[in-house]
Amino acid sequence: MNQQKEKSVSGAEKVLWDLSDLYSSPDDPALERDRKKVLKVSEQFADRFRGRVGSLEPVEFADALTQYEEILSLIGRIGSYAYLSWSTATDNPSLGKQLQQANELGSEVSQKLVFFTVEWMKVEDDRAEELTHSPVLSPWKHYLTVSRLYRNHTLSEEAEQVLSAAGVTGRSAWNRYFDETLGAARFEFEGEELTEQEVLGKLHNEDRETRQKAHASLTKTFGSLSRSLTFIFNTILADKYSRDKLRGYEHWLASRNLSNQTDRETVDALIEAVTSFYPVVQRYYGLKKKLLGVHELFDYDRYAPVTKTSQHVEWEKAKELVLEAFGEFHPRKKAIAGEFFDKQWIDAAIRPGKRGGAYSASTVTTVHPYVFMNYDGRLRDVQTLAHELGHGVHQYLSAGQGELQSSTPLTTAETASVFGEMLVFNRLMDQLSDPAERLALLVSKIDDTIATVFRQVSMNRFEEKMHTARRVEGELSKEQFSALWRETQEDLYGDSVTLTEEYSLWWCYIPHFLHSPGYVYAYAFGELLVLSLFDLYQQSDPKEFSEKYLELLSAGGSDWPAELIGKMGMDIRDKEFWRNGLNLFEKMVQDAEELAGSL
Repeated sequence: MNQQKEKSVSGAEKVLWDLSDLYSSPDDPALERDRKKVLKVSEQFADRFRGRVGSLEPVEFADALTQYEEILSLIGRIGSYAYLSWSTATDNPSLGKQLQQANELGSEVSQKLVFFTVEWMKVEDDRAEELTHSPVLSPWKHYLTVSRLYRNHTLSEEAEQVLSAAGVTGRSAWNRYFDETLGAARFEFEGEELTEQEVLGKLHNEDRETRQKAHASLTKTFGSLSRSLTFIFNTILADKYSRDKLRGYEHWLASRNLSNQTDRETVDALIEAVTSFYPVVQRYYGLKKKLLGVHELFDYDRYAPVTKTSQHVEWEKAKELVLEAFGEFHPRKKAIAGEFFDKQWIDAAIRPGKRGGAYSASTVTTVHPYVFMNYDGRLRDVQTLAHELGHGVHQYLSAGQGELQSSTPLTTAETASVFGEMLVFNRLMDQLSDPAERLALLVSKIDDTIATVFRQVSMNRFEEKMHTARRVEGELSKEQFSALWRETQEDLYGDSVTLTEEYSLWWCYIPHFLHSPGYVYAYAFGELLVLSLFDLYQQSDPKEFSEKYLELLSAGGSDWPAELIGKMGMDIRDKEFWRNGLNLFEKMVQDAEELAGSL
């Protein structure tokens, strides 16, 4: 009875999205018409432009790019609807079938269109430069420039078609199997069968025994699934290695760095800076151990609140907090975020079969984004809501750049989301006068920053080791994965946190390793960038800064990240840039130490 009460306090149980702006239902006649239409227009596009890309004059090239974007929008609409429908009910076979159908259709369309990319890669540099700088093609200038970076990694049209077809039954299929496996998994907790998200949430509970039980429940089910999960990891790692070799990428992270419009030197500088601050994390956990009043801090204690009663925030209150914080920054930001609530663009209810985690799906530029999360009423969920709505506002504003330039590299994609979190955190801190309450909130923020910066970099170190080991040693055992995971986690926590033997298996449930290899360092990039941006915001004229900031979001991916951020007065190419954000993190730890001392 108590468990049922706890699960119903969030008020988000009926917060379900309305996908009708995409399609009204899986049986919507418009969906079937669009499936047929996208194949037809793709064939017409190929008939008109195949073999001619290199000889197109600017006006006709602009026409081709316009048509290309229209096709991408149409197939994107179909794919978005299928994925969003399935992600809230991964145990529904008919939705799984619809998702597979969309993936297969996407692959078929990709095979028809790939000639366009291949031929553009073959255009002589002088001619490509001339076209790129043509006034008629200015709406696509950055896309045309960046796409040329892939010319040494693009294969023949026939080879690209084969890879596209193979992806449907390869990596894409294994990712779906991973999501459905964990979506269907149930975790026994005090006599109940709970979802992964419900039990993970209990690691933030104020009661240590509850955290221990959650830890044991998660480990038990992860263990029962470990054979399948280990095979999935091995298969996707092998698939990536094969594709990297075919495309001529020399390092497992090279393709991710290229898509992020950055280089290995910059990423290495970020990782080196973050790992050099590991001792500050360990110092913080020394403080947290004292605040919790325990002799030894275990891995299941890392996210424990330092107050005896954890604050539960109902959905309507969370909505109010986020919208007020956004509105205080800029009325336009609040107005856009408000549409997500008013027009049912959010799915927040926790329910069986729904996949874990949170994301904002940009869908296509002719519709709008949708926010997906699992809201459980914790203060951390309020921050997650702000995070995903930050993404949503960014995607909404950047839609004007079109399908080819609306998306940003992952590194700067996290800027808007983390900034949204900071706005809410700052507003909450301003409202508190009690030092104990301020300390509890600050500790919660430090926990989140560690998870976003330091834990993500430690996971990057794990990725580095597992990709390298898989390429050198072949298929890895569960024990080998666990040893690599434990090694990189111990580097982060040192002696400040005791890692249980069971925690060695906890690499197996993290979807980013499979869905987006190499992604995780982008979180650290975004968080440290935002700490510096927020520091600048607090020292600037608020109105002037907020206007520039919305201009940054509206620019989407229409220029190099360094150029866009440079307009805010910051140089992300400076190796010392990261240390500014890390110093601000250390200041947060120092503030927590001083607050604790005053109590």
